[in-house]
Amino acid sequence: MRTVVVAVSALAVAGIAAAGCGGASDQKAEAPTIVAGFYPLAWVAEQVAAPGTHVVNLTPAGAEPHDLELSPSDVRKVSDADLVVYVGGGFQPALEDAVAQRDGPSLDVLRPEESDPHIWLDPVRFSQAIHDLGQALGRPAAARKLEQTLAEIDTLYGRALRGCARTTFVTTHAAFSRLAKRYGLTQLSLAGRTPEAEPGPKEIERLVAAVKTSGAPVVFAEPLVAKDLAATVAREADVDVSFLDPLEGLSSERLDAGDDYASVMLDNLKALTKALECR
Repeated sequence: MRTVVVAVSALAVAGIAAAGCGGASDQKAEAPTIVAGFYPLAWVAEQVAAPGTHVVNLTPAGAEPHDLELSPSDVRKVSDADLVVYVGGGFQPALEDAVAQRDGPSLDVLRPEESDPHIWLDPVRFSQAIHDLGQALGRPAAARKLEQTLAEIDTLYGRALRGCARTTFVTTHAAFSRLAKRYGLTQLSLAGRTPEAEPGPKEIERLVAAVKTSGAPVVFAEPLVAKDLAATVAREADVDVSFLDPLEGLSSERLDAGDDYASVMLDNLKALTKALECR
């Protein structure tokens, strides 16, 4: 299901007190709620929505969004929200099912013709999703401010990833195809588009050979996923293990430390430039 939101008047008037006389004058309009499927969308909603808007991230801190299962209370949150923002295409099937049952406006930031859901790892493409959300909320100026932040990240990536000694990097799952294409790199992934995919012994042998052939000095594991597969392939290929964050969620500890989408994207850039031996 894809529902494109053009305007959400309930959110545009966030925080306006209900008018009335007597006791009614003490009543205030309930703060609007945006439900986001997982961290990057929640981060954007918090930046773009009007002050006082309540943003709910359905995926708990430190959890993988692919594994999201909705409790009855989660389904009610989806049903009652003023706006639901999500990535379609089967990225979070339980949420898509709940969205299909709701009456209110929803925004699928994945376009119908797109098959790879990891749009947030391409700053240029993610900026377009931010624009769409800004239009939906009647907050284009706030969206433009955030789009500028992503434009700066894109510039840093473009400059840093020019003239590297190698262009192939190895990841645990195929989350970085969009980023690789944007900056002229090649992603060699150990699994498919979900980190739960587990290759068999013969496939691992093939992957080890591919890593050796690529010349990549590092296999990138992910912070929220067990690094067993990455460690096994790295050991057999005689290369190191490092971390590249697909930004599908941040742990409570990292959020408390002040990490966010922008800072993690810059950390990823440092990891890539080191592994690719960029000048």
